[in-house]
Amino acid sequence: MTIKLKDLKPMDAQNYLQHAIAPRPICFASTIDKEGNINLSPFSFFNLFSSNPPIVVFSPARRVRDNTTKHTLENVLEVPEVVINIVDYDMVQQTSLASCEFTKGTNEFEKAGFTMQAATLVQPPMVKESKIKLECRVNEVKPLGNEGGAGNLVIAEVLLMHIDDSILNAEGKIDQTKIQHVARLGGDWYCKVDNSNLFKVEKPNTQLGIGVDALPIAIRNSAILSGNNLGQLANVHEMPVIDPAFNDDKLKNIIQYYSINPDEMDKELHRYAKTLLEEGKVNEAWQVLLADYQ
Repeated sequence: MTIKLKDLKPMDAQNYLQHAIAPRPICFASTIDKEGNINLSPFSFFNLFSSNPPIVVFSPARRVRDNTTKHTLENVLEVPEVVINIVDYDMVQQTSLASCEFTKGTNEFEKAGFTMQAATLVQPPMVKESKIKLECRVNEVKPLGNEGGAGNLVIAEVLLMHIDDSILNAEGKIDQTKIQHVARLGGDWYCKVDNSNLFKVEKPNTQLGIGVDALPIAIRNSAILSGNNLGQLANVHEMPVIDPAFNDDKLKNIIQYYSINPDEMDKELHRYAKTLLEEGKVNEAWQVLLADYQ
């Protein structure tokens, strides 16, 4: 299916986009107006855009239904400050409750059962229950349109971070396994990041990967190795060579058992390499595959 978004009703376009562009982190924004009224509301159009200077951007869009603006947007235009409270699984239901369209002047901290905690540098209060809080100065608000569904980019500079000690590792860094981040998908769907779905992908950093195009043809055209597997193999910065010290009983058994049938041996070697790659053992997988060229 191919769709032209301009031909859709705004609500339908939003539905497709929010299901497709996901998961999205949640900006739980506390703001204040010039009269001192506090607002607390979540936004999933949110992300980190710069680390030096530290800039985050979120977008309180105009309501698709009636083209009205949200209190958060009105507040940051009056008082250009915001606290962005990071949402984890322990607070997701209360966060959703705070998204209700309460009347102007309603304190969503009270409605959602959160505790207000004074910030250090900005006027809006922080959510005490949030394990990471970002005190921010709003540098710019950039409207993206005038119709319902149009975003308003709130470009905010992070002045101060507060991080709960319970999610730090021994080096004082955030331990990804200790905070169950929550993200928005489409409709009523959310996802939780925990140990059951965390995995690592090794970054190339300053050393260039050799690339899939540099892989031997038999590996590149493998019917067993997936695109992800090829990406792992091609991320090494130089073509591996056979290591005489590599000692693997399963590799020996494959070579011995399938020596009279080279085609089947190739398949078994690729299957074994795939298993090793799925365990993150790239060097070992390479040694298994290189055995095919001896």
